[in-house]
Amino acid sequence: KDEYEVARLHADPAFKDRLRAQFEGEPGRDYALRYYLAPPALARRDARGRPQKRAYGAWMETAFRLLAPMKRVRGTWLDVFGRTAERRMERQLAADYLALAEEFARTLDAGNRDAALELANVPDAIRGYGHVKEKSVEQARGKQATLWERYRAGKGRMAA
Repeated sequence: KDEYEVARLHADPAFKDRLRAQFEGEPGRDYALRYYLAPPALARRDARGRPQKRAYGAWMETAFRLLAPMKRVRGTWLDVFGRTAERRMERQLAADYLALAEEFARTLDAGNRDAALELANVPDAIRGYGHVKEKSVEQARGKQATLWERYRAGKGRMAA
């Protein structure tokens, strides 16, 4: 979920319907709503460099309603969240995967087929958001380096 999807989910009337079903009373009247967020431009970092979540009040509902329909700008020059390091990393991951497919188109043979399949599946293991995703990408890149060695070593060999 990116920022636009989080906004859409919270702006959806079904969100408050679920709150009403789970808790007694009216959300925002009988109990306060607090949203714990780490907006990319506003989040402070902890000692490990991770963004710290802060509590935001009910006024965020207005922000969510304004942000939700802006999902149409996702990926365009108007996308303010597209400039974050995480979004740049995601675009790089997509470009890397296309380059992987192009490399396979040029060099895949029976000898390196198994390594190619494993390489193609590495991105499936990338999970999470923020620092969790960064660590996941780091691990995936380490695995890819090993698999690339296997892929190149198997080139031209006949599979058993």
